[in-house]
Amino acid sequence: MLKLEHVTKYYGDFKAVDDLSFTVNEGEIFGLLGVNGAGKTTTFRMIMGLLDASEGTITLNGKPIDYSVTDTIGFLTEERSLLSKMTVKEQCLFYGTLKGMTNEKILERLDFLLKKFEIEEYKDKKIKELSKGNQQKIQFITAILNEPKLLILDEPFSGLDPFNVEMFKQEIVEMSEKGSMIIFSSHRMEHVELFCKKLAVILKGKVVLEGYLKDIKKEYRKKNILIKGNISKEDLSKIKGVHTVIEKADEFEVKIDSDEVTKDVFEAIKDKKEITKFVVEEPSLNEIFVAKVGESYEK
Repeated sequence: MLKLEHVTKYYGDFKAVDDLSFTVNEGEIFGLLGVNGAGKTTTFRMIMGLLDASEGTITLNGKPIDYSVTDTIGFLTEERSLLSKMTVKEQCLFYGTLKGMTNEKILERLDFLLKKFEIEEYKDKKIKELSKGNQQKIQFITAILNEPKLLILDEPFSGLDPFNVEMFKQEIVEMSEKGSMIIFSSHRMEHVELFCKKLAVILKGKVVLEGYLKDIKKEYRKKNILIKGNISKEDLSKIKGVHTVIEKADEFEVKIDSDEVTKDVFEAIKDKKEITKFVVEEPSLNEIFVAKVGESYEK
């Protein structure tokens, strides 16, 4: 288990991270989200032992993070961190050695991953000769070369097409199923929704939203119902608790006062003929993120 308890980080008088606490269990994919400058990178660096927390504690399986455990951590940075004049093989030998792996183990693991990501022919190519997408694949391979128990992914899908996003997704899910703890960060909320059952949103170093995604969506549920069928705008407007009905091209968007009104709307129209759609809209994580961060900026 990765555990952060009341972690605060100052740079001089500037508080970059403010009383941050969360846990990531084995096999869990945890979303750590925030706008630029929110404190994510500082948090990642403290988790990896590159920075010391000013206050609070960070432990991995009950132990402080130091050089005795960093070999079990993998990190894919948002910025490209490859050495462009090296070949793929040289790059991976360099990173694997830093993680305490033998050359034999590095090359065995490298061959396995190159085949898995369908880029075997690039083993002896220089990094600078690869496309942006293939460079991202190599960066991902260097992050998981040591089969990390804790993996931090910062914008892992940058430069990837949908096919390769799916390939990365499968690998990330496989790693979690084998017990790896994964922290996933992205500005693309639809990517976060692919994986993360639990998440935290930070703003100016402080948590403004946290919990299980299903509970967050339930709390922020949009009070909209989409209805398609043989019914009039006037009939919908008469239902108690309905305050607005918007007529679209082939359906109605019904805005209600609370979730409890949903069943009243359904009861009112269920006997109507040709009702082909009745959907209570679920908010996207992107909508929740924008709303919550906007609220916090206004405070």
